[in-house]
Amino acid sequence: AGTLLIVKNYTGDRLNFGLALERARAEGADVQMVVVGDDSAFTTQKKAGRRGLCGTVLIHKVAGALAEAGASLSEIVKTVSAAAKAMGTLGLSLSPCSVPGSKPTFQLAHDEMELGLGIHGEAGVRRMKVVSADEAVETMLTHMTDPSNASHLSLSPGSSVVLVVNNLGGLSYLELGIVAGAAVRGLESRGIHIARALVGSFMTALEMAGVSLTLMLVDDELLGLIDAKTTAMAWPSLAAAPATSRREEVPAPKEELQTVQPATSTGPGGQRAQLVLEHVCSTLLAMEDKLNELDRAAGDGDCGHTHARAARAIQEWVHARPPPAAPAQLLSALADLLLEEMGGSSGVLYGLFLTAAAQPLHNRSDLPAWADAMDAGIEAMQRYGGAAPGDRTMLDSLCAAREVLQALRTPGAKLLQVLATAVQSAEAAAEATRHMEAGAGRASYISSAQLLQPDPGAVVAAAVLRAVLE
Repeated sequence: AGTLLIVKNYTGDRLNFGLALERARAEGADVQMVVVGDDSAFTTQKKAGRRGLCGTVLIHKVAGALAEAGASLSEIVKTVSAAAKAMGTLGLSLSPCSVPGSKPTFQLAHDEMELGLGIHGEAGVRRMKVVSADEAVETMLTHMTDPSNASHLSLSPGSSVVLVVNNLGGLSYLELGIVAGAAVRGLESRGIHIARALVGSFMTALEMAGVSLTLMLVDDELLGLIDAKTTAMAWPSLAAAPATSRREEVPAPKEELQTVQPATSTGPGGQRAQLVLEHVCSTLLAMEDKLNELDRAAGDGDCGHTHARAARAIQEWVHARPPPAAPAQLLSALADLLLEEMGGSSGVLYGLFLTAAAQPLHNRSDLPAWADAMDAGIEAMQRYGGAAPGDRTMLDSLCAAREVLQALRTPGAKLLQVLATAVQSAEAAAEATRHMEAGAGRASYISSAQLLQPDPGAVVAAAVLRAVLE
């Protein structure tokens, strides 16, 4: 069937592959060679020609697909030679690479980037100040397509291309994705159709912190060869669809009208709930700095900010409309509000607690129902959060209060008396966390010797209970 040599346009490559070709032909083999020069860096024509860069990978893919389909060697050479001429690549890097056993191939200041560099660590054609990803990509696309550039790729509105965003070795996937997004937007603004986009590490220069963009003009036949299935492990699993920054708008499903609207009340129940909530909010806002300070020892120092954000959201809510008087609806509404507005793991934990606690209160408001609600809320937090009493979390305060609240199931129980005792128990439990080994949350990664203060979650849980009582 014959052999095709795909060679990047460097003198050493041409010499060595050329020698191999001549020796193979001398032994009677049918061998042909295609030299790929896709570099779009040089503004003036070089005798050595354009360097072979990442576009060579596309030539391999096209040639492989043709060979798999049974095309002859001459047919393959004709197709890939034409494809190689309709292709351009340009690199940009924040750093050189270091060849093993040698020093970096060139030096860059911390605020400089190199444009048009090659894959062997050689310097580029222009040094520029560091700019944003959007500006950098725009500079690359402008340079690649500038008609005054002798190595430019001719693009016109309506052209269809395959885009390759190639990691030169030292970029993260996050950075590569940012560059890819900028490239898609930049090409769309020029009226270019991006038939396919490949993003990944296809041709690297060791640890060079840079990227190259490759554009190949394609028609339906060439695109079919790019899409052809392959078992090559490094080839990405591409969706056979164009890349675009535009998103198809899908109308949201229409919500059915709720058959039961959350009831609000201006009566004693609703007014009492509003007063309690406002007092809880005032307490949380007053504790913001204290909670942040407690959280800095083992967390990220934002416990106070998180609870203050929740308090402000609740204040806005109760001022906009009276809260529901029915306990189940009140707790469910608070759960929704905190899940949406509070943020962090605290918002989810409170949301779990309130959602579960609301269930026993449906159509009930007797004292045993409140004990059941406390049990249900704590059980949900333990099931999904993984913490338990003694792990130095808010559960230490809540579980201490729950033990006392079991007395609500006793006939003739006095609510305020039981609640006062429960608050005292919660406050004592919160203080006791000062001497505990953390078993859950961020604090579990910190040596207990460094945890010289009580857990902020336990402190705020006890404070909320105190505010409800008062």
